[in-house]
Amino acid sequence: MNFSLFFVHFTWVILAFAILFPNAASAATPPKPQNTSSPVKVPDSLNPSPNPLQLPTKPQEVRIRGIVPISLAQALELARRNNRDLQVALLQLERSRSSLRESQAALFPTLGINSSVTNSGIGFTSNNSFQGRTSFNGSAQLNYDVYTSGNRQATIQAAEEQLRVDQLNVENQSLTISLNTTTQYYNLQQADEQVRINRAAVENAQANLRDTLAREQAGVGTRFDVLQAQVNLANAQQELTNAISQQQIARRQLATLLSLSESSDISAADPVQIAGLWPQTVEQSIVQAFQNRPELQQQLAQRNISEQQRRQALSQLGPQISLAANYNLLDRFNDGVSITDGYSLGLNGNLTLFDAGAARARAAQSRANIEIAESQFGSQRDLIRFDVEQYYSQLQSNLNNVQTSSVALNQAREALNLARLRFQAGVGTQTEVIAAENDLTRAEGNRVGAILDYNRALANLQRSVTSRGSR
Repeated sequence: MNFSLFFVHFTWVILAFAILFPNAASAATPPKPQNTSSPVKVPDSLNPSPNPLQLPTKPQEVRIRGIVPISLAQALELARRNNRDLQVALLQLERSRSSLRESQAALFPTLGINSSVTNSGIGFTSNNSFQGRTSFNGSAQLNYDVYTSGNRQATIQAAEEQLRVDQLNVENQSLTISLNTTTQYYNLQQADEQVRINRAAVENAQANLRDTLAREQAGVGTRFDVLQAQVNLANAQQELTNAISQQQIARRQLATLLSLSESSDISAADPVQIAGLWPQTVEQSIVQAFQNRPELQQQLAQRNISEQQRRQALSQLGPQISLAANYNLLDRFNDGVSITDGYSLGLNGNLTLFDAGAARARAAQSRANIEIAESQFGSQRDLIRFDVEQYYSQLQSNLNNVQTSSVALNQAREALNLARLRFQAGVGTQTEVIAAENDLTRAEGNRVGAILDYNRALANLQRSVTSRGSR
């Protein structure tokens, strides 16, 4: 057989493969999700170093050089860009995409060539001449698994389901990071407001002490009133010191979550206000959560992976048929003989008659994993319903608390004004003024806490329902 005849046979094999598997080439490269840019602008100084292995070695490298106010939208954008947990999830997704391409390679034949040039002889003769000869040997091999009893397709489908799991994991991580960022931002707002409230309490206590000292010097006040005012000021200053410490901690917690630059710190730029209203009933929210939560889809994908693994295990008991083609070429230089070649083309079959039950045991393991995934699906469904009901209840109660605390704050302000007027007129006591000041501080803190508790419950409810259409 000459060289051209071999390539006729080879071309016939390739055409037959293309007819049998017309969609193999298109399936080899799964589409990637489009990358959409966000219109939210954030200061470049907040972004960390692109080198994740960078480790500061000097104090000035970690010294905070300024506090940058950011909005909640900017915080969410920074989290999307920089959060390392989300970056790991994206890398795992890319790894699964490559694994799918690897499994889809089984749809195609493998083709390889090898060659060698050899010089051989019998050594030096009596007349000191070297007798040797040089030869060239080359071969080409083509192999293709014609029939695998479903193992190839099960492997590809399992890789597709794993890709789906990692896609859902990216979505789940993104939702979790958004919730954590939103919650930490509200915590920072509450810390900022607590500093403001306690600073106002210190100013009120200082003004009250000045008035009390003036009344003592005028002979209409007592030393006891002065001591009460001094103790009240000291308590207010201590509360302010603690509030400033909590504010610094809240700033660093959010900065850590956003993976900010080592020398950057942030503060909350948005005012404290209700983030919005929830338009759905609790029943509508539960049904929407069942439809949208990625965790449920992940459990179904895990079940499908176990099913494909069961098929892979059982396929080892079925026949395995493969196609093998080989072409050889041999030429010995300067021997007066032309190039010699040869070829082989055949089918190889294999059937496992006895494996001591190993394949069926692996299939039984996968069947157990299927039942585990189904059970976990039910548990996850119950947990999702509980989350929706829990945060919906908190949302309603916190909304009522916002209304109640707003009324209480106005009443506390009026009570403090009356207490001061009574004290200045000589019909009230210093104790009444101090109590009214403390009530005002508490009322302001309660109102801020009620608003932010409502916003946290709203953020958790949005995460529990996970409306894909709103993202």
